[in-house]
Amino acid sequence: MPTADFQGSSAPFASTGRSFLSLRRDHAADPMDAHHRHHIDAGEQRELDAFQHQVADLFHDLAGGGDEILSISWVRRLLDTFLVCQEEFRVILFGHRRPPALMDRLVSDFFERAVKALDVCNAVRDGVDQLRQWRKHLEIVIVALGPHHRELGEGQLRRAKKALGDLAILMLDEKDSGSVLSQRNRSFGRHSGSSSSSSGGRRSHFRSLSWSVSRSWSASRQLQAIGNNIAAPRGHEVVETAGLAVPVFTMNLVLLFVMWALVAAIPCQDRGLQIHFSVPRSYLWAASFTSLHERIVEESKKKDRKNSIGLLKEIHQIEKCVHHLIDLIDAVQLPMAEEKEMEVRQGVQELAQVCEVMNVGLEPLERLVREVFLRIVRSRTEGLDCLNGVE
Repeated sequence: MPTADFQGSSAPFASTGRSFLSLRRDHAADPMDAHHRHHIDAGEQRELDAFQHQVADLFHDLAGGGDEILSISWVRRLLDTFLVCQEEFRVILFGHRRPPALMDRLVSDFFERAVKALDVCNAVRDGVDQLRQWRKHLEIVIVALGPHHRELGEGQLRRAKKALGDLAILMLDEKDSGSVLSQRNRSFGRHSGSSSSSSGGRRSHFRSLSWSVSRSWSASRQLQAIGNNIAAPRGHEVVETAGLAVPVFTMNLVLLFVMWALVAAIPCQDRGLQIHFSVPRSYLWAASFTSLHERIVEESKKKDRKNSIGLLKEIHQIEKCVHHLIDLIDAVQLPMAEEKEMEVRQGVQELAQVCEVMNVGLEPLERLVREVFLRIVRSRTEGLDCLNGVE
């Protein structure tokens, strides 16, 4: 089913700004002061507070140690974080008293933003598939120049050089044209019975519940549509919604940040990172959001990343390895000197390490993108049924 079938008629939104907060979350102010809390059931208030703490802890972990930011493993953790937040939000939304009018509007606005993320998921899924195509070229190089060859001759070098050149051209074409993948149809959940790719691979594809994004689709514009007009709830909105306006705002920002980070990391059509996050200092998770946002923006501004088609750590490693090996092979004179051969083999070993990370990480990453897509669809269906009074 096309994502257009999920689209609502929400009005255009305005862009947001940014703010800062200390990482000392325990001393952060509360977005719901004593006056607002007086109007909220104590048990429900504890659940609302627990949700804020959980979001803060999850994003504090993402901003802290462990997996390097923007690596495949970190992006998988980011998607896991979204799924946890989404599920806890669903429990709160459907388990609390739901005041009319204002709450209905806030929830409807959230689901309209969420459905715009479906196209982002499709574009990211296509980007992951592109990385898989790159991996096939890398494997050719690794086999051609691998350690099982006692000596590297003209035939091996020629084969490796062709694969490296084809990959370099493919990556350059992606930078110039945005994405050739937008012409494909995807449908998460159903399997294709046809050949999987022009290169002769025989794997099956996940298919999305929507059509692939069109040639005119823009990841940058889609992020703007998701993020526009997100504003922290005012005091009267907190009171009128029995506190539920606060987790709705939180999930709006979680959704926006996750989609923005995916577009930053993975090749997408018309990528753009010009999104700013306005997080009041009273929110426990504001510091982690700000820290992660600034670090990703700083990474995008580095001289060797400005024109990259994606900020994923493994993409950067591939670009460096490919260009280094092309330069080495171009300078080779046969018979190859021992020192030069060692340098080539070392470059191939580095390439093999990146390829292994992709072998392990791309399939789980794709499954997580699929799960995020499906979870958004299910949650929106449940939400609309709830708003419409369907049991």
